[in-house]
Amino acid sequence: KFDFKPGQFIELSVFGYGEAPFSISSPPHIKGRFEVTIRKTGVVTSALFSLEEGSVVGIRGPFGRGWPLEEIKGKNLIIIGGGIGIAPLKPVIECIIKDRNKYGNVILLYGARTPKDIVYKEELSLWSNYIDVHLTVDKPSPEWRGKVGVVTTLFDYIKVDPENTYAFQCGPPIMMHFVTKKLLELGIASDKIFLSLERLMKCGMGFCGHCSIGGKYVCRDGPVFSFQEVKGFLEEAI
Repeated sequence: KFDFKPGQFIELSVFGYGEAPFSISSPPHIKGRFEVTIRKTGVVTSALFSLEEGSVVGIRGPFGRGWPLEEIKGKNLIIIGGGIGIAPLKPVIECIIKDRNKYGNVILLYGARTPKDIVYKEELSLWSNYIDVHLTVDKPSPEWRGKVGVVTTLFDYIKVDPENTYAFQCGPPIMMHFVTKKLLELGIASDKIFLSLERLMKCGMGFCGHCSIGGKYVCRDGPVFSFQEVKGFLEEAI
């Protein structure tokens, strides 16, 4: 039995290569399995890509604090993802779609560097039947017919009721910096803006200190934080 909440992560190890944290990218209501979305960037991820089906890996977890889905029931939600940062937001979207009538207006703003870097292409098409989906890329291909620009430019295409709106975001640090600034300008309260912070996590339990920021441990106290919690040390946090 493996129970988890959207936004939590696991520590995944390849014997002989090491261990790395990965957000769970499938929703908890799918029983008997879970998914992680992996980008090939280092020793552990390269080792994972070289494994054959049926290979044995190590798994610890789940760890951390996830997205406050219960808190936002009946409210509007803006979900902002950048690149592979959409992975920990995917289970949020799929949980909302499963219980669509329990949430207000839901908008996804997703940006990627190029069209080839867009993650979950098939899912994005499916999600657009249930929530408002907006996509953009920084560097378009000749075939690209969508929007071009950083993800904050997508705010020009939506309407926001700040009193009844929450925001969940995950992506590159520079993206979250400017997205948070835009959300605050729109009048969304700092305790309604939530970020999943990516930082070197090792033990997953707050013992080793690798992910310490401002007296908090990303692995134990997060990885999801409200902006209210981290605004005193935002630059360090993201």
